[in-house]
Amino acid sequence: MAISDISLTAGMRSNLLTMQKTSDLLNRTQDRLSSGKKVNSALDNPTNYFAAQSYVQRAGDLDSRKDGMSEAVQQVKAANAGISAITSLIESAKGLATSALSTSNTTTRATLAGQYDTLRQQIDKLASDASYGGKNLLQNQNITVNFNEDATSTLSVSGFSANSTGLAMTANSNSWSADTDITTDSGKMDSAITTLRSKTQTLSANLNIITTRQDFTTSMINTLSTGSDNLTLADMNQEGANMLMLQTRQSLGTTALSLSSQAAQSILRLF
Repeated sequence: MAISDISLTAGMRSNLLTMQKTSDLLNRTQDRLSSGKKVNSALDNPTNYFAAQSYVQRAGDLDSRKDGMSEAVQQVKAANAGISAITSLIESAKGLATSALSTSNTTTRATLAGQYDTLRQQIDKLASDASYGGKNLLQNQNITVNFNEDATSTLSVSGFSANSTGLAMTANSNSWSADTDITTDSGKMDSAITTLRSKTQTLSANLNIITTRQDFTTSMINTLSTGSDNLTLADMNQEGANMLMLQTRQSLGTTALSLSSQAAQSILRLF
């Protein structure tokens, strides 16, 4: 049946139109209450929708960068732990040198010199074991940390060789038979400790940069997420009040439609 085949009064058509609009508003309010958002698609508000999407996407990109920063922090910490342990071994080696200087017994000195070489070997092993995530800054490897989403803001952390060769700690000199042999090797140990302290300062500075950028990235992610929410989230109190008002309006519309139809029904009383 075509629409023109049905005759409705002007009042009934007006009430039907009002009820249709109320129904649309009810559906919209229900969507907002169920999703918690006033903008669920580009149809609701294109400007806010696409702006919010760009904020969310950037926040996601930055969040992935945070994972890289966390890995870099652990890699630097692993290197720093290795440096601390190597420094402790070198200090133990210096103790052996001091003990060797306090005796003139060549056999004892040779034994202490052998222990020194054992410590050198342990330094090599320790430097090799200070790796994290496939990277070892104590084996002359470098890492690059990306801070922003398009990797235009980066930090390069340079590693160094922290084994006995890299620290210029050669095998014992002549089994430490003479005092000059001991003082020569002791001087090399002092130089190695100086090198390690310098590298520790550099690593600490880099670690401070990474952790600062990590905190900044977390703050930026929160800012972007809040900005997205401000553009799309619905006021749940207002939407709840809207629902009550629309339900009341729908009920009144049904009553009004019933009243407007009574005029047509009165014709039946003539028969």
